[in-house]
Amino acid sequence: MGKIKKMTQAEKVLKFMRTHKRGITALQAIKHCGCLDLAGRIRDLKESGYMIHGEYIYVVNTTGEKVRVKQYTLVE
Repeated sequence: MGKIKKMTQAEKVLKFMRTHKRGITALQAIKHCGCLDLAGRIRDLKESGYMIHGEYIYVVNTTGEKVRVKQYTLVE
C-alpha cells in the first residue's frame, strides 16, 4: 500500500485562503490549520510564486477590546 501524504501547513493555509475569500488571520491559522507561524507560511507561499496580499484589520478580542491584526488574502 502507498503512503498517504500529509498536507503541509503551507498547503493547509493555501487551501483555507482558496475557500475563504476574506482571507486568513493568525488565529484562524491556529484553529483551522494548526499553524503557529502564519507569517512564515505566507513567506513560503510567496517564495513558491503565489501572490498574497496582507493588510491590517481591526477585530474585537475576547475581552471586548478592538485590536489590529494582519489578514492575508490570495490574489488569483
